Amino acid sequence: MSQASGSISNRIVQKLSSKEFRSYLMRYHFWGPVANWGIPIAAISDWKKDPDLISGKMTLALCLYSGLFMRFALAVQPRNYLLFGCHFTNEIAQLVQGYRYINYHK
Repeated sequence: MSQASGSISNRIVQKLSSKEFRSYLMRYHFWGPVANWGIPIAAISDWKKDPDLISGKMTLALCLYSGLFMRFALAVQPRNYLLFGCHFTNEIAQLVQGYRYINYHK
């Protein structure tokens, strides 16, 4: 068992130290989506706040924005699954915020 886990950890270390992985980390294709994660994290952290603070227009704009960028993330070559995941998470978070907004104001 320990030999198998040692083999797996060796492969992970080799993959992380490979030239291709280091090259991937130095491109915008990686850091753009990583920086973009602030939007869905903020939306998720706002779920417990008073729904009176929610901007309906901004929530709608962020839903449209994330929908468009989910499509973009799959249209570019190579496909950017990190960007897709970020915007998918944001879409869900904004839909929850939109539901809370509508439920509070209607």
